[in-house]
Amino acid sequence: MTTSRTARERARAELTREIKDEARRQLAEVGADGLSLRAVSRQLGMVSSALYRYFPSRDHLLTALIIDAYDAIGAAVEEAAAREVVPIEQWRMCCHAARRWARARPHEYALIYGSPVPGYQAPQDTVPPASRVPLALVGVVRLAWGTTGIRPAFTGPSLSATLDIQTTRLAAQLAPELPSRVLTRVLIAWTQLFGMLSFELFGQLVGSVDPSSEFFAHAVEQMIEFIGIQ
Repeated sequence: MTTSRTARERARAELTREIKDEARRQLAEVGADGLSLRAVSRQLGMVSSALYRYFPSRDHLLTALIIDAYDAIGAAVEEAAAREVVPIEQWRMCCHAARRWARARPHEYALIYGSPVPGYQAPQDTVPPASRVPLALVGVVRLAWGTTGIRPAFTGPSLSATLDIQTTRLAAQLAPELPSRVLTRVLIAWTQLFGMLSFELFGQLVGSVDPSSEFFAHAVEQMIEFIGIQ
């Protein structure tokens, strides 16, 4: 019975992988809002009712793809950080790893960081995978705070009372040793990182700083200065 059950589990896992691979291929052709379970099943030579046993709806399939994408870019960034011990180098590695992943998988990037899919609402299951990249960036800054120190290039304006409360609460959850002003700078850099990636992948930099590799590398150094990583 154990051998039989294991064989069934392997077969299910393999078919699940094939379904998701075909769905990713279709993302490149029709986008997330055009993804169809019927089209996926047709390409795999399955009846749609059989596919529904794996993914009861298009939204279930989208959720699986979204979680996979967040986990993949999160793993890429975490692995990049693990290859370095000096915080400033970790930050560089993390940013460039995120860019390499995004450029290699633009349609998966668009699924998680592009326009919302009409009618789709991401469930809570997507939150932990989506948190992997920002948590990795916070981890770099925590290391810097405890070792080389944090020294921003400029002081900057004071936080509003509301923002100070929000970031202090967030710091208590993620990095209790970080002052709210430091965590706020990390949040700004995080949004800048993915803003740059989106501009590059969606063609907003064409004709200005194109190719954008040098611009991206320069901006990463500016983030380091802004946060104060040494």
